[in-house]
Amino acid sequence: MDAPFIAVTAPAPPRGPSAAARRFKFRVRWLLLGGAVAVVIAGAVWWTVGRSTAPSYAAVPVDRGAVVRSVTASGTVNPVLTIIVGSYVSGVIENVSCDYNTRVRKGQVCAQIDPRPYQMAVAEDAAALATAEAQVVKDQANLDYDEVNLKRGEELLALDSIARDTVDVARNARDQARAQLALDKASVRQHQASLQAAQINLGYTKIVSPVDGTVVTRNVTQGQTVAASFQTPTLFLIATDLTKMQVDANVSESDIGGSGAAVTEGDAADFTVDAYPDTVFHGHVIQVRQAPQTVQNVVTYDVVIAVDNPGLLLKPGMTATARIVTAQHKDVVRVPNAALRYRPGGGRAGQAASAPARSGHAASRSGSVYVLKDGKPIPVTVRTGLADDARTEIVSDALRPGDAVVVSEQAAAARRAAPRPSLRF
Repeated sequence: MDAPFIAVTAPAPPRGPSAAARRFKFRVRWLLLGGAVAVVIAGAVWWTVGRSTAPSYAAVPVDRGAVVRSVTASGTVNPVLTIIVGSYVSGVIENVSCDYNTRVRKGQVCAQIDPRPYQMAVAEDAAALATAEAQVVKDQANLDYDEVNLKRGEELLALDSIARDTVDVARNARDQARAQLALDKASVRQHQASLQAAQINLGYTKIVSPVDGTVVTRNVTQGQTVAASFQTPTLFLIATDLTKMQVDANVSESDIGGSGAAVTEGDAADFTVDAYPDTVFHGHVIQVRQAPQTVQNVVTYDVVIAVDNPGLLLKPGMTATARIVTAQHKDVVRVPNAALRYRPGGGRAGQAASAPARSGHAASRSGSVYVLKDGKPIPVTVRTGLADDARTEIVSDALRPGDAVVVSEQAAAARRAAPRPSLRF
């Protein structure tokens, strides 16, 4: 017998969330809403605090001191006077008695050219002179005879004892003898001049020093042939006095002049050389040469600086870096140049206000600086005078030593440059 069929019906699914689920969702919604409100409040506070922080100012006190305007240039150390010793005649160098650094006296023989060819020339001219002088004696005797013969003929003509033509012939012979004697005397003078020239050339075979000094260059050796036909060869360079040196500095055209700050004679100057980097040599400008020199389209002028060299530390040819003082004001009120360029909020002063005067005269320009008082920058109008690379003279009474002038806003600049911090949840 079959088993009875029993139908089982599954329960229906719930139609909505339970009370616990609804309470959980309610709480999550309130938590998210509260977190969002907290984030908004924290961001607003962070932004407000960051925007309202007052900047921190960097200030420098006003002081008194010197303002020095200068020009920097490079140059070469040279002797004050260098004598070129050459050769007027050609020949073979027989011996050399002067070398580098030799101390020489005026008239001292430094080299000798073989004198024998010139001695022969002297001997030939001396012989020719003796011949000419002998000819003068001979023609003088002929003139004396012709004058006596003419006198005798004139006496006989007065007695009507000889023909007049005989007297005319005697007079003609006398005149020719006089002319020949004058010609012979001129020849004597010519041979005397030739002899003197030969003697001078013989003397030029001795190369002598024309001054007292020191040999700085020797360009000749024993046995060398010197040719002086077209150009006088340079055998020695002699510096007259190495205790007096000069620096030939090349100053650009932009620095050679200026309103009251031009490089002029008498300006103080100091320089250093690579051989003694820790030693400062002091001198003064003795000449500003007008001849321009153009190198790679840059025009420069030679400024000569005189310097004493008692210890002979400076050598010819050393490279010097010179600083020429063109204007200087001592014991004046001064401020850093950055104070004239500063403007609140990181701005820069305009050209008319920030450009300091570049002259050493009384002319001045207007500008403004900010004095720090009670933590705040207060603008003060000033008149500026001489300026150098670091400081500017203040010629008005608006500032006094000790006043703090603002040069920058260090904290504000650092905050703008640094990245903003991010919020973390």
